[in-house]
Amino acid sequence: MQAETLDRTFHALADPARRTMVGRLTLGPASVSELAAPLAMSLSAVVQHLAVLEEAGLVRSEKIGRVRTCRIEGARLRAAEDWLVRRRVEWERRLDRLGAFLDAEDGRQKKRRKR
Repeated sequence: MQAETLDRTFHALADPARRTMVGRLTLGPASVSELAAPLAMSLSAVVQHLAVLEEAGLVRSEKIGRVRTCRIEGARLRAAEDWLVRRRVEWERRLDRLGAFLDAEDGRQKKRRKR
């Protein structure tokens, strides 16, 4: 995933209201009104948050008649998840090596005390 795309994704997910919307959309499509219902903000503020999510490629919307329906774009979320998983694996390896080193040091110190 390109750095700029990843930056936009994490920027979009940095806001609690946008995370709430994404969470709701993972359950299925929803209208803007449905997304706004649990949020303590105006409908125009919700639309602005949705624009950030759409710009990041996390959400797609379409207007049919007077209703704008939003859907999650799973590919972008999966790409961010993949990036996070790679970081987690890297840190787990480092922590495993540190744990092995500390265990070995502990074993050496116990041997020295026995002498």
